[in-house]
Amino acid sequence: MKIYNKPKGQKVITKDNINIAINYYANGFDEVVIIAPGWCMTKDSNAFLQISEMFCSKYDVITLDFRGHGKSGGWFTFTSKEIMDLDCVVKFAQNKNYKKIYLVGFSLGAAVTVIYASQNNFINSVIAVSVPTDFDKIENKMWKKEAWGETFKKFELGRFFSIRPYPIPLKKIKPINIIQNLKTPTLFVAGKKDPTVCFWHTEKLYEAATCPKVLKIYENGCHAEDLYLHYKENFTTLCLDWLASLVR
Repeated sequence: MKIYNKPKGQKVITKDNINIAINYYANGFDEVVIIAPGWCMTKDSNAFLQISEMFCSKYDVITLDFRGHGKSGGWFTFTSKEIMDLDCVVKFAQNKNYKKIYLVGFSLGAAVTVIYASQNNFINSVIAVSVPTDFDKIENKMWKKEAWGETFKKFELGRFFSIRPYPIPLKKIKPINIIQNLKTPTLFVAGKKDPTVCFWHTEKLYEAATCPKVLKIYENGCHAEDLYLHYKENFTTLCLDWLASLVR
């Protein structure tokens, strides 16, 4: 039997007046997990509905659509403006008076969470899955079977047509340049066979970070949410045990 409440679809507004759609699982806990999907993934995609539910046994959960994705407005800028998206969701959580706020990011969503937590030390924990050091160094070998095969298995027509990338490159903060400012306890997770954001990105960020930290590399793992889909039990235990280990 599922013990979580069905998500409430709501919208919050960024500083630059973009509507950001969220799924809010209000389960009655005093701590909240905010989940940030990566490029081409949404809060309502099957993978992120499952990941959201994974945390619901212990926490309230908020999962967002970044701008240019799903039911949010605007155009996706590949981490240039998405900090504002996460900020308005965090402020939504703060207004609910949660004792602890945890951020869980995947791929470019992980880049946004690392940048945000590096600038806001009140965040209580970060889980960064397949986080890139620098957007311009992402390998994105989409022709490899490890990449297109997983993309095909997750294909959802409605999600695909909801994606709106901004056509002009904008200046971006590089996670590797600000990781030294991260004070928040952080769990770094990557797949050794990730064809999109090679695992060395996560290793390099882990090595440069000075915060309390743990690194988990899945030897046969692929990219971002695929780590959950391929290793559900292990990934669930890893994340929940990490959050449970933090000083309350």
